[in-house]
Amino acid sequence: MSENKNGIALALGTFDGFHLGHKKVIENAVATNRKARVLLFNEHPQKVLKKNSPGELITETDRVKLLSEWGIEPVVINFSDIMKLTYEEFFYEIIVKKIGATVLSCGFNYHFGAKALGNTENLKALCEKENIELLVSEPVEYMGEPVSSTRIRNAIRNGNIEDANNMLGREFSYDFLVVHGDARGRTIDSPTINQFFTEDFIIPQYGVYASYSVIDGKKYPSVTNVGVRPTIEGLSKERSETNIVGFAGDLYDKNISVHLLKKIREEMKFNNLDELKNQIAKDREVSKNISKENGVIL
Repeated sequence: MSENKNGIALALGTFDGFHLGHKKVIENAVATNRKARVLLFNEHPQKVLKKNSPGELITETDRVKLLSEWGIEPVVINFSDIMKLTYEEFFYEIIVKKIGATVLSCGFNYHFGAKALGNTENLKALCEKENIELLVSEPVEYMGEPVSSTRIRNAIRNGNIEDANNMLGREFSYDFLVVHGDARGRTIDSPTINQFFTEDFIIPQYGVYASYSVIDGKKYPSVTNVGVRPTIEGLSKERSETNIVGFAGDLYDKNISVHLLKKIREEMKFNNLDELKNQIAKDREVSKNISKENGVIL
């Protein structure tokens, strides 16, 4: 297809996970060689409609990075402004008038408009009427079922990070600010970085994970504990605490990207700090081997 610089290929969906299914919809828009755009909401629809976030699967930093890698630019709209529009009103007021799309790309199960009453059949009829090309992608499957954000969230909350990563097409990761802890790790020769999850971000099942951390573009094997550190008294707020192998610099007040690879054990309470120190040493070796399998070599 020849390039039409005046045409806009718009990818439609919730895009709350940027998983393999979402990627397929975006790839179809980019492949048209028109100006590729993806319609994003400023907030997850469920948070607005049900006052409860389902759990974010990607940070804003990673979202921007993936959009750039995939060759598509975002069009962000306020969900509250369009939530009451019927699917016909949404089509004409947003897709046709506001954005001026000439090609639409969506998934097989796309729903839109007030109460999600619009579907791909409705969209097809509207597109035919307005001479807009419609591309509907087939489901991307994992273990015999369509990839979905709900399946990924369930996998993460159950500690099945490998399944989540396979459905995401990338490692589940976050890059929250490194904050000051109690420096207890330094007393057992295992300094760590402490990061608190933001309010709407999904929290993995408590436990210890093989991971890798990215510092100044370099990947380091690491061990990440998600939970409340039961061995240390007085700590009740859930956090991500990562021990990075082969790095000893100051990372306070920086946003460090931590990528989870596999859950290696449950969170445990030890009788003393020596037991904890010995277990961390074992965890580091396990994580180094898993990281090596995933191409991260110290």
